[in-house]
Amino acid sequence: MKTDLERKFQEFYQHEAIASYYTPGRVNLIGEHIDYNGGLVMPCAVTLGTWLSIAPNNDQVIRFRSLNFPEESTIPLQTAYTKTGPEWYNYPLGIFNEILKEKELTQGLDLLFVGNIPIGSGLSSSASIEVVMAYALNDYFDLGFSKLELVLMSKRVENDFIGVNSGIMDQFAVAFGEKEKAIVLDCDSLKYRIVDCDTKDYVLAIINTNKHRKLSESKYNERVQECQTALALLNQEIKLNNLCELTAEKFALHEHLITDPVILKRATHVITENDRVSAAAKALNDGNLMDFGRLMYASHHSLKELYEVTGLELDTVVDFCEDYQHVIGARMTGAGFGGCAIALLERGFEEDFKEKLNTFYTEKVGYAPTVYITHIGNGASKI
Repeated sequence: MKTDLERKFQEFYQHEAIASYYTPGRVNLIGEHIDYNGGLVMPCAVTLGTWLSIAPNNDQVIRFRSLNFPEESTIPLQTAYTKTGPEWYNYPLGIFNEILKEKELTQGLDLLFVGNIPIGSGLSSSASIEVVMAYALNDYFDLGFSKLELVLMSKRVENDFIGVNSGIMDQFAVAFGEKEKAIVLDCDSLKYRIVDCDTKDYVLAIINTNKHRKLSESKYNERVQECQTALALLNQEIKLNNLCELTAEKFALHEHLITDPVILKRATHVITENDRVSAAAKALNDGNLMDFGRLMYASHHSLKELYEVTGLELDTVVDFCEDYQHVIGARMTGAGFGGCAIALLERGFEEDFKEKLNTFYTEKVGYAPTVYITHIGNGASKI
């Protein structure tokens, strides 16, 4: 990918790229919709990602081009930027805006991006673009930011520049991921630990429902607000900064404060899902993939029945997996409302799984899914 990108860079800009960078996408193995509630999540980096080649120019402009999108832009180098519309280059432009709050950039840049993360699928293509841009600027200009500072910067771009009220998990996972490891991240304290993720005789299948959705236009922000409502109601009796400070047992003592059945369902998912992450980490540490798989299914059913973010497409994938004997666990991953599911699939049955899922899904949904067999890979790097 790097060689092809640098060859295209030469074609587009008529000079060579000086440096190239890579940042993966991510899947969240378990712990969904609790990152913005201060809970535990378990993401890992995957071997799909975003590549970026860069070189300086003498024109005092930033040139954005991508092999994935037709839109391109040339923007004068200045001291601050605002979002200019829906185009993809607003994500890296937001990184420039954040960098310029603390550092001066006096050199224009030519940029060329390419990625193989399905856009709008829930594998964090936006976080991958943000972090690869932040990592590249930090390295190329020797700005001295830590990796965590780059993660926080990228999150601010997502929240404030793009306008999506997401938590920190996506940017953290694509920056800090390690090969064949999962990250157990406390989204409140940002403390984390690495968990061995040896899937043994199983591979990680990512199933793209091919239902496109734009997160900022979905009900994601509505769910964030519902959780904030639940938190405010619980704070009438107890002092909490986040819903995930409660265990299921303690929540049972105070849930009478939430009289709206919809808000109660949202809070119940958040608190029980947080407990499932701890149980999943123990299962992986013990090498018990069957228990881990059961927790994946339990997570999906909670997201379907209590949080209501799955839908026909994701439920159809998981319904198939539950009846397919060579899958031991499956669930939606990401924000939901379309996007992707993941499954732990017995090695050697990849083609059979794809063929039978394709038939089952197409009969129910009306079009085919796309299945990616992937591995757990490394985070952001210079290549």
